[in-house]
Amino acid sequence: MGKAAESAPLSASGLRVAVVAARYNSELVEQLIEGARVAWQGAGGAPEALRIERVPGAFELPLAAQALALNGSCDAVVALGCVIRGDTAHFEYVAGECARGLQQVMLSTGVPVAFGVLTTENLAQAQERAAPGANNKGAEALQTALAMARLLRDL
Repeated sequence: MGKAAESAPLSASGLRVAVVAARYNSELVEQLIEGARVAWQGAGGAPEALRIERVPGAFELPLAAQALALNGSCDAVVALGCVIRGDTAHFEYVAGECARGLQQVMLSTGVPVAFGVLTTENLAQAQERAAPGANNKGAEALQTALAMARLLRDL
């Protein structure tokens, strides 16, 4: 792919994308969702073609992503959540299994699943990655989903 193609803006036109978002750490996740919405609108996506569903936490994201991928309602799924390291091993289990599960959904269904789950050492890092603007990981995940959906349509 040439440099011009790499920097060309992605179009959401004609695509249907589902966002599945964790309720845990809701203030941060809501910022990720808003970043995804802004990116969707910026790519020309129809408002009714962006579906947003919520689950209790990051550990539940893979099951919801799988259901969305299998029901044929979307061309790509964006998984959004936030897991902040604490004093126990809980972080490793939740973050690792969430990532593994989402990859498994993508590989088993053939539907792109963009990983927009913050896995940070502390709250400040999470706030930085969820803040509105160019570094918002929700927007980045939405753009990844668009890129993969377009690629798979072209293959």
